[in-house]
Amino acid sequence: MSRQIHHADTRSAWFWWRRLLTTATTAVLTAVLSVLAPTSAAHAADGGFHIVNGRLLDANGNDFIIRGISHPHAWYSQRTSSFADIKVVGANSVRVVLSGGRWPINTASDVANVISLCKQNRLICMLENHDTTGYGEASGAYSLAQAVDYWLSIRSALVGQEAYILINIGNEPYGNTNPTGWIAATIDAIQRLRSAGLTHTLVIDAPNWGQDWSNTMRDNAQTIWEADPLRNSIFSVHMYGVYNTPEKVKAYLDSFTSRGLPILVGEFGWYHSDGDPDEVTITEHTTSLGLGYIGWSWSGNGGGVEYLDMVSNFNPASRTDWGNWLITSANGLEATSVEASVFGGGGDTQRPTAPGNLAATGTTSSSVSLAWSASTDNVAVTGYDVYRGSSRVATLPSSMLSYTDTGLSANTAYSYKVYARDAAGNVSEASNTVSATTQPSGGGTGGCTATYKFDSQWGTGFGATVTVTNTGTTATKGWTVSWTFGGNQQITNMWNATQTQSGASVTARNMNYNGVIQPGGSTSFGFQAAYSGSNTLPTLTCTAN
Repeated sequence: MSRQIHHADTRSAWFWWRRLLTTATTAVLTAVLSVLAPTSAAHAADGGFHIVNGRLLDANGNDFIIRGISHPHAWYSQRTSSFADIKVVGANSVRVVLSGGRWPINTASDVANVISLCKQNRLICMLENHDTTGYGEASGAYSLAQAVDYWLSIRSALVGQEAYILINIGNEPYGNTNPTGWIAATIDAIQRLRSAGLTHTLVIDAPNWGQDWSNTMRDNAQTIWEADPLRNSIFSVHMYGVYNTPEKVKAYLDSFTSRGLPILVGEFGWYHSDGDPDEVTITEHTTSLGLGYIGWSWSGNGGGVEYLDMVSNFNPASRTDWGNWLITSANGLEATSVEASVFGGGGDTQRPTAPGNLAATGTTSSSVSLAWSASTDNVAVTGYDVYRGSSRVATLPSSMLSYTDTGLSANTAYSYKVYARDAAGNVSEASNTVSATTQPSGGGTGGCTATYKFDSQWGTGFGATVTVTNTGTTATKGWTVSWTFGGNQQITNMWNATQTQSGASVTARNMNYNGVIQPGGSTSFGFQAAYSGSNTLPTLTCTAN
């Protein structure tokens, strides 16, 4: 999947022989074949993912069916809170876009941090090099050989993580020009990675922008499979407009499973510029066959394919129709995703309730104090993660229901949300989000601050509460709060304040009964509003009379 434009962006024979032979003969044959070709059983001892009889097994030897979402990390590396958000909606995996130079390079330290975030959120991490997208057709695309160079350059971040990551060698590594060149390039890439000692499960994207309409990958899959000395690769097809009927979806996937070859749908959407993919059959048939799928993508699409965003502006509270369908449909993430056993969850898949009533309880010129009500869980809540914007700023024990964020800039707006965790690593949905503005440098004798939080949101509207706090040393006589919405929000009802709205600009003033606020005291007002599209927190300005 290109950030800007998407171009429709074995069984081992010896396994069967040994079942037909006597125990003694089996022992001899197994010893001989273990020298000639590594077996999948050997990979389990290595502690990583491995393929047995066309199935992807985790390091514990348990079947693992990928249910994931792609995250465009290469272009939005600051959006690290998305890993927790993707876990919350039910995914057990995340496919992470990386670059080795076509876009800003994701270094070994950055990739190590990505892997750490995946593990913290109990997500299996499929790392993919996006530089190869459309090679031979797209200007600036890298070759698979260059992709291997990148993986070897960050080898230090990969080794030792075989139980938690898969390596997607190159995204959509050939366009529609000379797709047969993909065969030799793929074999060379696999063997170079193995020669360098990387034993991870390798994910092999198809040519033709991942869609393999020429059937190059399908017809040469056995050759590619046997070229991997570890027999530890899985094929990946991207299903967009080429796969617009149930027959096409089923025929392609069945052509692999009928031969005992591993396959997953490494990308798909619900619509695309090259046609209308049959997303219903994609999810139904992969579920029926026990195959993995990964939807494109969490957020951040541009160049006319914004319809592939699952949430608007990386806001998990603002799901698109595509995102909501993939998450909640009959064969979607919530219904079919099972966490990898390597995280030792003990079968507990119920996540805690969201922390409630998050509020900013006070500010200084360099700090914001927060408080929230406790989450509940079927076993026990073990802690809370506090996020400022998209960055986690604190990990707290379950006994702490407040936090003061320090070292902030004066007279600056910040937004916060909190997640709860349990012992199995399940993560709650996010709390409501609050906005708070630090005081001017040096404080002030007659100032006020205002904080804004969402109380509820639905498809066409939302409710919010604004809290006004006297930060001065004398009582206020009145106050005014103003802000500018970032979209088409229109206030329909406000209480405990009078308001005027002109376009996106809103001004709210005190009523005659709540204008006086004692030093350190506060009052609040609320409203309901209609909107469509994104709904982000505005920056508030508070003036005291």
